[in-house]
This record gives sequence, structure tokens and C-alpha cells, in this order.
Amino acid sequence: MMKTIATLSSALVGIAGAQPIVIAHRGASGYLPEHTLEAKAMAHAMGADFIEQDIVLTKDDVPVVMHDIYLDTISDVAQKFPDRHRANGRYYALDFTLAEIKQLNATERFSEKTGKQVYPKRFPKGASSFQIPTLEEELELIEGLNKSTGRAAGIYPEIKQPKWHRSEGHDISAIVLPILKKHGYATKTDACIVQCFEFEEVKRIRTELGWEGRLIYLMGSFKKGEKVTNEKPSLAEIAKVADGIGPAISADIVDVVAQAHAAGLQVHPYTLRIDDLPKWAKSTEELLHLLFDVAKVDGLFSDFPDVAVRHAHGGK
Repeated sequence: MMKTIATLSSALVGIAGAQPIVIAHRGASGYLPEHTLEAKAMAHAMGADFIEQDIVLTKDDVPVVMHDIYLDTISDVAQKFPDRHRANGRYYALDFTLAEIKQLNATERFSEKTGKQVYPKRFPKGASSFQIPTLEEELELIEGLNKSTGRAAGIYPEIKQPKWHRSEGHDISAIVLPILKKHGYATKTDACIVQCFEFEEVKRIRTELGWEGRLIYLMGSFKKGEKVTNEKPSLAEIAKVADGIGPAISADIVDVVAQAHAAGLQVHPYTLRIDDLPKWAKSTEELLHLLFDVAKVDGLFSDFPDVAVRHAHGGK
């Protein structure tokens, strides 16, 4: 466990609302393949307040950091293990041991159907050499960078598809939370925010599994004019177990934030991509102004953390 730097700068005062936080979405994924250690190191150097870890399990119950449960759109698994796909043609991390996953080359995300890079202007698909890291490898990297640079960055782990994992006989939340605690992330004074899209699991993490740290319930998009309170669960229900919500960026983000703040919840929208702006946003700067200056979001996920940091922190 390695936590000094004034206890990670008082757990990064931004999570207490002093200033908005910038969360590096899958690392500096606008510049390097998502969730590689290289992308995380770059995000740290760019000044991200928090660095995100999407977590799935291997066959031998080792948490690894990758965006979803499939290996085939972010690695060369189809070339290395051509016969290991399921009936639907997909390759699942849960069907491979860590030793097998470590044989793969990670790459820029590409389409399962066409094989083409999802974001063509980003790091070239298949270039250089990258691996899929374990959760512990990434935590050690961030802890090491916090020590060597003197600049504190927190972690923002997401429990991916816990219901599906349990249906396959693996309790991902029960495996991940003790690892976080082992590394000193256990309470709301620690620079760690756990997130999940499944509300039942958010409740379970807080109650049955006893997580005392910060917790965010991730939500989807909102249609124009739609009220958050029309959704199930209600904001009041969410506030009983979570510290905030993570909605998709929408044209009605001002209303979403106002309603959430009224319920005592922080708001961390996703995802700012300067190469894939919402159709209604005229420019990156206009969108950043709307999010930070008008809506007053408490944090923002971005594939380009340097761009968000410059706006949120005044160039610091």
C-alpha cells in the first residue's frame, strides 16, 4: 500500500466539490490504445485527477483492465487462439487464463464486423507492442507515478457486467473490492471512486459487500426534455446508496445536473471525445463551456484528458 503525498492531496479535493475533476476515460485513450499501461501513464502526465479502470475477470479469477468482456475487438486473440470463440463468434476474457491473455497484443479498438479502426485518426491499429494489464499492475503503476512525480492521481474502477459474471459462476465485485482495500482504497477519504451500470449491484456493493468508499451509479442517455426523475431508480433511491451519477453527455445536461444536485448527488458525465462530438455541439470549447461553466458538472470523463484539464483547471 502506497498512499502519501498528503494522503493523495486530501483525496483530491475535487471529489468533495472544491473543483471539477477530470477522469481519464480508459486512460489517455485519444492518443494511445485504451486501457494500456502506456495510456494510463500518459493520462497521469497530462494531469488527470482520476484514471479509469474498466475491470473484467479472467478464467482464473484475475481482474484485468479492459473495456468490456470481449477480447476480439482490442487484441489479436482471433489470430493467436482461432478456435477459442463461443458459438456467437466472440472471444470472452472469462474463457482465457491470465497466462493466455498475456500472450496477446493489445491494440486500438476496431470493429468486430469490418476490422476497421473505430477512431481512424487515433493510434494506428496493430502498431507497436501493448499488453492487457491486470488491475494490480495498473494500481502499482499509478501508485509509482504518484510517488515519483509528486502529483497525486486517483483511481476510478468500474465493475463490468457483474450480473453476467455471476451467471458464469464468478463474483467480480467480491474479488475486486478486497484488492482495492489492499491498496489503501477503502473509505470516502481515499482517492477512489467505484462505478457500475447495474443499480442492483451498486446497492449490493454498498450493503452486502460493505464498500465504504465513494460510489457512482452509471446511467445512459436522456432524450430531449426527459427528466431524470422519470427514470427507475429515482434519484432519491440512488442517493441512498451512491454518491453520484454518471450520465451520458446530453443536450439537457444542465437539467440533469440541477436535478441530481438537488438530490445531493454529484454528476460525472461521459464521454468527451474531441474527434466524436455530439451532433448538437458546435465545437469542443462550446461543449466544455456548457459542461463545466453552465451545467457545473462535478467531473468529466474524457478520452483527451489534457483538453479537459486545460478548461477545468484553468491551464494548470
